[in-house]
Amino acid sequence: MSTPVTVDDIIQTPSIITSTVTTGAGEEVLFRPLAMDDTKLLGVYFINLSAETRDMFGPHPFDQKTADRLCEELDPRETLRMIGISEMEGRSRVVGYFLLRFGIPEGTIQRYRGFGFDLDDAQDCLIAPSVADDYQDRGLGSLLFRETIEIARREGRRHVVLMGGVRSVNERGIYFYEKFGFVIAGEFESRGNNFDMYLTL
Repeated sequence: MSTPVTVDDIIQTPSIITSTVTTGAGEEVLFRPLAMDDTKLLGVYFINLSAETRDMFGPHPFDQKTADRLCEELDPRETLRMIGISEMEGRSRVVGYFLLRFGIPEGTIQRYRGFGFDLDDAQDCLIAPSVADDYQDRGLGSLLFRETIEIARREGRRHVVLMGGVRSVNERGIYFYEKFGFVIAGEFESRGNNFDMYLTL
């Protein structure tokens, strides 16, 4: 059974949720909370994402200015930002970026209520995953997604809700989430048709 953890624990000792995953190719990737001095690493990750990957991930812009702001304004009590770091070829490189927002915005609560499903700001959370283009379809996303869900479970959350939903045309993304047990709560319109999906922990 996993050891319970609070957000205050994470802030005081980030290493308690730091882990290392190993890809099918044998590459080790360190998965840890974003730190204030990660601005350059995160900025390079954002800038190098393809237009298609950027389009599928909507919480914020992908540029160096945003990376600088996120690192300067870190607040794990609201949003825990996790990065996967590869040390291949002697250099550190961010290859995954995952958000775990503790609590649910009122707009999302109302939308889910329209589907007949009640979310609780104190017990539920949002998740948003992204992986570098050249690491997609290599199993890394699944490894880091599993680690992120485990953090939510240890923190005592009841449901994990997909931040911003997933586009209904994104069949690969829908299959990925369903593989982890996510189910569709309903549909909504935002830049096209989208599915709201959630996981019960």
